[in-house]
Amino acid sequence: MAERPAVGRPEVGRPEVERPASPGRALVTGVSSGIGAAIAARLLDDGWEVVGLSRTAPAIDHPALRFVAVDLMDAEALADALAGLPPVRAVVHAAGILRVGRLGETDSATADARAMWRLHVEAATQLVEHAVPAMEEGGRVVLIGSRTSDGSAGRGQYAASKAALSGLARSWAIEQAPRGVTVNIVAPGATDTPMLADPNRAGVQPKRPPIGRFVKPEEVAALTAFLLSDAAASITGQRIVVCGGASLV
Repeated sequence: MAERPAVGRPEVGRPEVERPASPGRALVTGVSSGIGAAIAARLLDDGWEVVGLSRTAPAIDHPALRFVAVDLMDAEALADALAGLPPVRAVVHAAGILRVGRLGETDSATADARAMWRLHVEAATQLVEHAVPAMEEGGRVVLIGSRTSDGSAGRGQYAASKAALSGLARSWAIEQAPRGVTVNIVAPGATDTPMLADPNRAGVQPKRPPIGRFVKPEEVAALTAFLLSDAAASITGQRIVVCGGASLV
């Protein structure tokens, strides 16, 4: 009778178990804090390689993270940064700003509107135009929108810039569907990030949703990670709201 191998001792000639391959490389904006940082951390945990773009470095120490310092408000600087990057399988545009003010009550309305439009719409377009044509079949795009895009007093220009993402996402989703590239929007309600304490939103404070707390950045990251997965291959052109039930009341 042949001797049985000792427990825990690998048999001679048995191949080593291979680790699952990385899902790919993802380009994530706004990785310095808030939702963008949570998304970068979640993707790294899931085995993705992450190229993170923001003005300041994130507090993440991981060998699969490549950080590129860039001001997304500067179109030329962003173009230069993108030109030096390798192809990616996914794009997540999470960077955002909020400027508030009711109609006729602020002298900076035009400048604020331009800033939000630049970051939320023009930068998103610049990222997608650069990355998607080089994507292989099965690529993914997730844009971080906002439940506020339905309209909210004191946040008209912010809502307008986030609402524009819906038109872009659905149009791109139609165009890219034959290639298996999906494009979706994750639209959080009030989320527990530094933006809640931003002095620029003074006078327009969010109410706690029915679940009794604000949305956690990690919850937005979890949904984003799912939309980047193979399991979400049939979800495209959608705006998915994460609001803790705020949209119910």
